[in-house]
Amino acid sequence: MRVLVAEDHERLARAVATGLRRYGMVVDVVLDGDDALRRLGANRYDVVVLDRDLPGTHGDEICRTLAAERCESRVLMLTAASSVRDRVEGLGLGADDYLPKPFDFSELVARVRALGRRSTPATQPTLEAGDVVLDPSRQVAFRAGRRLELSPKEFSVLECLLASGDRVVSTEELLERVWDEATDPFTTAVKTTMRRLRAKLGAPPLIETVREVGYRIGESP
Repeated sequence: MRVLVAEDHERLARAVATGLRRYGMVVDVVLDGDDALRRLGANRYDVVVLDRDLPGTHGDEICRTLAAERCESRVLMLTAASSVRDRVEGLGLGADDYLPKPFDFSELVARVRALGRRSTPATQPTLEAGDVVLDPSRQVAFRAGRRLELSPKEFSVLECLLASGDRVVSTEELLERVWDEATDPFTTAVKTTMRRLRAKLGAPPLIETVREVGYRIGESP
């Protein structure tokens, strides 16, 4: 899941981003509304955690813009105002959910996850290929009944490949969906993660490299 955190309180923004990354999410951070609109125009995000009172383009205007453009990103609006009237107003602007500050981080995570499920088409409860089974909701994966001890990045790469069926997934797409935009486009992170994932999956090989194109799930007995 890719998340944009738009919050002008830098310390809070970084803390939220760090926490969400611990749950395997890919997170970008912006500190003003103008930058938020630029990022939203350049990247696809599943969820936008949006401070209502952003400098530059106000959070209300960002909500209106996303609603007018029928953007698929779901918006969780954050604000210090907590009255029922404020919540109704925020939802009326196009926000999908509303969370007053201060908030409990576990509640933020739960709401982001719920919105993330709504931002993508409904999928089957588990993803399977051969004897590999991955359950996105429980964040667990198995091969031949053995639980795979995967890092968040390894899990996300495997999920992306399984969800793509026999389609080839490029390195660039994996970088976009599994790593944030601060990642060096020339990094060997994908290759390194793929090597570790293959080692944990064991034999027979499940992931096929398509030379100069990318990766896909291959034939597995």
